[in-house]
Amino acid sequence: MPYPGHVPSAYPGALPPPVNYPPPPRRRRLLVGGLGALVVVLAIALVVSIVMATKRGDAGPPALSNASATTAIQGYLDALTKGDDETVARNNSCGFYDVVTDRETDMTLAKLGSDAFRRQYEKATVATIDKIVTWSQYQYQVLFTMRATPAGRSQGSVQRQGIAQLLVQDGTILVCSYLPRNTGQF
Repeated sequence: MPYPGHVPSAYPGALPPPVNYPPPPRRRRLLVGGLGALVVVLAIALVVSIVMATKRGDAGPPALSNASATTAIQGYLDALTKGDDETVARNNSCGFYDVVTDRETDMTLAKLGSDAFRRQYEKATVATIDKIVTWSQYQYQVLFTMRATPAGRSQGSVQRQGIAQLLVQDGTILVCSYLPRNTGQF
C-alpha cells in the first residue's frame, strides 16, 4: 500500500481523457427558440386585446353626477314626506322589490320610516351634494345637505346633513338607505 488509508482503485493507472460529446441537434435549438418567440407573441396579443377591450367602451355605466344624485335623493325625500310607502319600500329593498313575494315587512318598515320623517319635517329639499364616495361602478355613498321645514314649528327652515347609499340598476338610481346626520348637543 503506497498511501495509508488509500483504497485501491479497480482501474489500474491514470484515467483516460474526457470524451467530447456531440452538440445537440440544430433542430432542438430551433424548436426551443421558436416556442419562446411564440410565447412572447401570444403575451403581446393578450395585452393588446385587453387594452382594446377597455378602450372600446366596456367601462359600464357613467359615474354618478351631482344632478342625478340630487334627483334620486329628492324623489326619496318627497316619498317620505308624502307617505308614499311603496316608493320608499321600492328604494329600501335595493333592487329586490319586484321579485319579493311577501312585501308586508317592506311596507311596514317603509311606513315606519316615512311616519318618523313626517313627524320630524313637513318638507325637505336637497340643497347641496357635499361628497360622493364611489364604492363600485354601481354603488355610491352620498353626503348631502337638505333644507327642511320642521314639523309643527314656525321657526323657518333648518339645514341638516344626511347620508344616502345609492345603487344604479337598469338605468334607475335607488336610495337603498338614508341616515340623518345628528346635529344635537351631547
